[in-house]
Amino acid sequence: MRKIVINDIGRISHADADELMRVMQAKRIEDEIMDTLIVCEHDEIVTIGPRARNDGIKPPQDYATSAVDRGGGLTWHGPGQIVVYPIFKWDLEGESNVKAIISLLEEWVIKALSDNGVNANRDERMQGVWIGENKICSIGLSFLRWTSRHGFTINYETPPGRVEMVSGCGLGMDTTTSLSTLGFSLTREQILESLKDNVSSLSRGLLKGKD
Repeated sequence: MRKIVINDIGRISHADADELMRVMQAKRIEDEIMDTLIVCEHDEIVTIGPRARNDGIKPPQDYATSAVDRGGGLTWHGPGQIVVYPIFKWDLEGESNVKAIISLLEEWVIKALSDNGVNANRDERMQGVWIGENKICSIGLSFLRWTSRHGFTINYETPPGRVEMVSGCGLGMDTTTSLSTLGFSLTREQILESLKDNVSSLSRGLLKGKD
């Protein structure tokens, strides 16, 4: 059984969040804290993973950027996006490889969106959560001693054209978008409440932290 603390810290710079994740990951490895979900939002920035750096893929010049050590390529962050960072020690049955862990996170998001009338799915082109031909949730993790940092994003009402201009990992521009662009009107609160309601996808236990 996994007990989870949910800590919604609101808006925070990506640099500060990265430092917080590193500190909490070290504490989780030493069992000083429980498995924790950091929920937040960042000012606009595009993070560049190893795959994008190796392939020479960059966002348009007017985007702030930061190199990161999670899996994957380019990921847009900014207003109208929910960011969730699971600082988890993945040691339960069925969590023996990265693919299985990614699948658990995808299923959690898919269930939460379904509760709000959104029919989302996986796509063989890339990990994450999709609606038809468009990706609205990106996932990328980094592990140390099987304890994770980084996590996933859900684009619910991003500024028009901003996330769409960022292509990554072989996907063309306009592939990644937001729920609002696809005609769905969901608030941050609605999505977070559904994520909390469906957190049993990750564990049978739940402790709520500060909202």
